[in-house]
Amino acid sequence: MKNEMTGKIKILKDGPYVVTGNIKLSEKIITSQGKGYVYREGRELPQAKTYTLCRCGKSKNPPFCDGAHSKCDFHGDETASKADFVDRAEVLTGADLDMLDDHRCAFARFCHRNDGTAWELIRQSDNPTLKNEAIKAASECPAGRLVTVEKSGAFIEPEYEPEIVILQDPERGASCGIFVKGGIPLQSADGSLYEKRNRLVLCRCGESVNKPFCDATHIHIKYLDDQV
Repeated sequence: MKNEMTGKIKILKDGPYVVTGNIKLSEKIITSQGKGYVYREGRELPQAKTYTLCRCGKSKNPPFCDGAHSKCDFHGDETASKADFVDRAEVLTGADLDMLDDHRCAFARFCHRNDGTAWELIRQSDNPTLKNEAIKAASECPAGRLVTVEKSGAFIEPEYEPEIVILQDPERGASCGIFVKGGIPLQSADGSLYEKRNRLVLCRCGESVNKPFCDATHIHIKYLDDQV
């Protein structure tokens, strides 16, 4: 997060996400590689200082809002806790590294590596190679569910520039949520701010029970924005 953040994401009541501040917009495709996953580039998306992203899942111009929320009677009530991550997360103790897990899962599967899952790797983190793998497994989780912590108490986070990424998951036959990177402020429809996070995933299928955050419902309902 090198640059001073001037933009934000504003949630409109029963409406879209309004993004201001000339924040880069891109698309990435979740792709399997060995026992893990990587991103490959998706479509080039138009850039603008201000743009609105669909939250109801019914837009005919995804990922952008086309007013469909008003026609489909979308109920976008925010139900997620606004408590800080450290107050919500479970503390998992590892050999040479600990991990916080708040269980907000977008099912992106980056917590899986060739040598095991983040939870398995952290238990073996006294091995330098597996410690490095544990850090990658947690840090590459777009939802920010997992954060590795040194025994000194220092959090380990990747350094991200502010960016909004539309995720696609053809392996699961679904379009995913909106990966928000680099501490972009997220403002509730009631005007309050959520905790600033380096990584989070917002729902765009309209069906998460933990709005505004993705809870992997897009996988269960096979949400498609016609780009997969």
